Amino acid sequence: CNLQPKDAAKMPESAWKLLFYSLSWSYGAYLLFCTDYPFFHDPPSVFYDWKQGMEVPTDIAIAYLLQCSFYGHSLYATAYMDTWRKDSVVMLLHHVVTLTLIASSYAFSVLPFPRSRDWGARAAGGWAGSVPCQGGTKPPLSPCPGRFWFRLYWFPLKVLYAPCHSSLQSVPNIPFYFFFNALLLVLTLMNIYWFLYIVLFVAKVLLGQMQEVNDVREYDVEDSRSA
Repeated sequence: CNLQPKDAAKMPESAWKLLFYSLSWSYGAYLLFCTDYPFFHDPPSVFYDWKQGMEVPTDIAIAYLLQCSFYGHSLYATAYMDTWRKDSVVMLLHHVVTLTLIASSYAFSVLPFPRSRDWGARAAGGWAGSVPCQGGTKPPLSPCPGRFWFRLYWFPLKVLYAPCHSSLQSVPNIPFYFFFNALLLVLTLMNIYWFLYIVLFVAKVLLGQMQEVNDVREYDVEDSRSA
């Protein structure tokens, strides 16, 4: 692509996210569909025979390690390295909530399915903001239905349902019930927040308010229009 200087500056961020999201999504898909774990097809199964302090399988422990490392790095990268966007504050909060959720669930063995949460998010179009093309970082329209399906349908159905409802049926006195579910509900609100950006983007395209397809979160897009 013939990148402009401002877009070339975003290339390292985009390339890193594309690489990690691809590997992360692939490993999550492997755990969910190529192993004996029934987490995706039977989400309540994560709490069957659950005991506090139970050993976490090695392959899932690797997923915990990868995710904690990524979100720990992302906290620093979002604040000091990545391009500052309109949703950067929310992104920082998202990283804090997700890191707390994953690290705490590993420490207490309460929510042993970080891959279900992460795989749904990546499958929803995690690569959309990772590919800079000519004229700017262009979020394609094609992931929009996927983002709705995975983040606003499958996420509540597959991820929220199990800890909010099924956990109490399998483990009536499960510890940290409100703590973990509060974090998951915050993530759901953030999914809705980011989906509204997609709705805004689609509306501007349909109404002819955008001469070229750009990321509506970018400050430099507004600056170029006002110049």
